[in-house]
Amino acid sequence: MSKEGNTKEVTIKKEGALAINVFEADADKGTQNITQEDLALPFLKVLMPLSPEVNKKDGKYVEGSEPGMIFNSVTKELYDGAKGINVLPCHYLKQYVEWQDRGTSSGGPVAIHRADSDIMSKVTRDKFNKDRLANGNYIETTANHFVFLLGDNPSTALISMKSTSLSVSRKWLTTKMGINFQGKNGLFTPPTYSHIYKLKTVQQSNDKGTWFGWDVSKVGPITDKGIYEIAKGFSTNVGKGAVVAKHGETAEETKKPSLDL
Repeated sequence: MSKEGNTKEVTIKKEGALAINVFEADADKGTQNITQEDLALPFLKVLMPLSPEVNKKDGKYVEGSEPGMIFNSVTKELYDGAKGINVLPCHYLKQYVEWQDRGTSSGGPVAIHRADSDIMSKVTRDKFNKDRLANGNYIETTANHFVFLLGDNPSTALISMKSTSLSVSRKWLTTKMGINFQGKNGLFTPPTYSHIYKLKTVQQSNDKGTWFGWDVSKVGPITDKGIYEIAKGFSTNVGKGAVVAKHGETAEETKKPSLDL
């Protein structure tokens, strides 16, 4: 390479190094008016054999996807379900989500009912094991786990467990509630975001078919104070209603569901 070529290469490297300082000096500019409501909270979901993301003929196909992988709905990242992901659970919210049958809905839920709602007293179980309302809609019990996803691209995210995954959710909650530390005032339960959990996917089946579900195991306490504080802040925001779960692929683009709050 010529001397001129070497000089140009060195110049580019210097500019690249300086760029970080320039960006840091202007940190957060342009984001002043962006609130949590303006951001899309990623859903982390398990890909199934019939998920559009694994169908090469579907417009939502994601290259490299396979059933059993974990999919980030915002970044479109894929995670190996067998290896799993590490998360800090920051907040838990149970909801009763009201849906219309597929083919008759706009893609989003009709309504979202709080855990203390009496909506479940108004349902009857149909032959497909769905909890039906008198209006023909069905209710899906949904366990929302707001988490901080660790790894190369850490971010906040939401994991919604329902149907056969509700037993996994209950086990996870029991594990979190079973952690106790000895403090100066006696035993106490630490915040849920004090411990890391690994979420993998496992294949399950019954007489109706085969699917993949979540498997949760405790890794251990978080040691990074910075990450702990971020998770704490996210937990606070969710708790005060600044972060809302938007169910359905087009829920935020279609009519807003009525909230039973």
